[in-house]
Amino acid sequence: MPWKVSHLVSERMKFLMRLDQGENMSTLCREFGISRKTGYKFLERYKLYGIDGLSNQKRSPITKPFKMPESVEFKVLELKERYPDWGARKIRERLPSAGILGCNLPSIITVHRILRRHGKVERKKQRLSGSTAFRSEKIRSTSAPNQIWGLDFKGQFRTRDGKLCYPLTLSDHFSRYLLLCEALEGAQTKPAEIALSEVFHLHGLPDAILSDNGSPFGSQGLFKLSRLSVWFMRLGIEVMRIEPGHPEQNGRHERIHLTLKRATTRPAANNLFQQQERFDRFIREYNDERPHEALNMKTPASVWTQPNRKMPATLPEPDYKAEDLIREPTNYGQVHLQRGKMFTLNSVFTGQPIALTEVEEKLWRIRFMNYEIGFFDEAAEMFKPNTYLTLLPMS
Repeated sequence: MPWKVSHLVSERMKFLMRLDQGENMSTLCREFGISRKTGYKFLERYKLYGIDGLSNQKRSPITKPFKMPESVEFKVLELKERYPDWGARKIRERLPSAGILGCNLPSIITVHRILRRHGKVERKKQRLSGSTAFRSEKIRSTSAPNQIWGLDFKGQFRTRDGKLCYPLTLSDHFSRYLLLCEALEGAQTKPAEIALSEVFHLHGLPDAILSDNGSPFGSQGLFKLSRLSVWFMRLGIEVMRIEPGHPEQNGRHERIHLTLKRATTRPAANNLFQQQERFDRFIREYNDERPHEALNMKTPASVWTQPNRKMPATLPEPDYKAEDLIREPTNYGQVHLQRGKMFTLNSVFTGQPIALTEVEEKLWRIRFMNYEIGFFDEAAEMFKPNTYLTLLPMS
């Protein structure tokens, strides 16, 4: 339906000002002689473009990037010039202090589109399988126990009966306290999960777990996630990875391995049962008796304390918002949207609750727990994962 007067921009501005003052949308639409659909359309345009969005616009393909006011684009490009290593998220965070406020403040994805349109984004080929990963971590400093636990397999060897032994080890980064050394028959997910679950029930949960990228801690799929790492995330444990080929980034844990190997495997025990007895004796001696130079000759047990977070009886439900769409991927990792649209994540998410939030029209942000996975463009039917699995701040 038409607007009442010919000066469209002025009339629409009056409409929006009265709407902002709390007047009812339906009542205003009747007074101005427009439909509610038209009223909401110009409200959304004003949020996206400011006053430039209130003039009549030519229809554009739905996949065309939104055009922001020139002042916003100029400020985005100015910040990119000043901070060439910054991406859309950091630039968007700086925009309010640069004078871009309120309805003119673009979303992160819109900032990315501006940068991409002006050739400021390095294009990288991405595949859903194996091309994306966790951001590799050089171990950040720790100031207390249980901030980071190191996890690894020491390296397989044979006991005297010819059976392979895969020692699964877990230690606290700050105190060097050895929480686990389990003699397993292989590097499979389920035995590792059972051993770690016993530790979590006995001691509690750390803030983060650091491991390498090998199985069962990592995979070749999306973000190199494995079922074990998804289980950590569901428990609220941050997943950290070292760079491939750089075991020194988990050096404190690797140093324990050297001591463990000398004390328990030269020579190896007769069988796995006897080898586990050696590991158990080593854990007691290492934690309670052996002074550690990096701890000013204190023992790990005298420095380590129990974590505050306890292992829950059941997996905690994600803290998603009421407006989120919640979907559980199928056995093949497929996520079905409400309008018959579908995209594929990773089979390790099978049965896990995934949150979809519509951040712009037909653009969905994909999250698992407090991790941002990427975006699904419903119009283009295209899922674009983030370069790295992004840990979001807790709300």
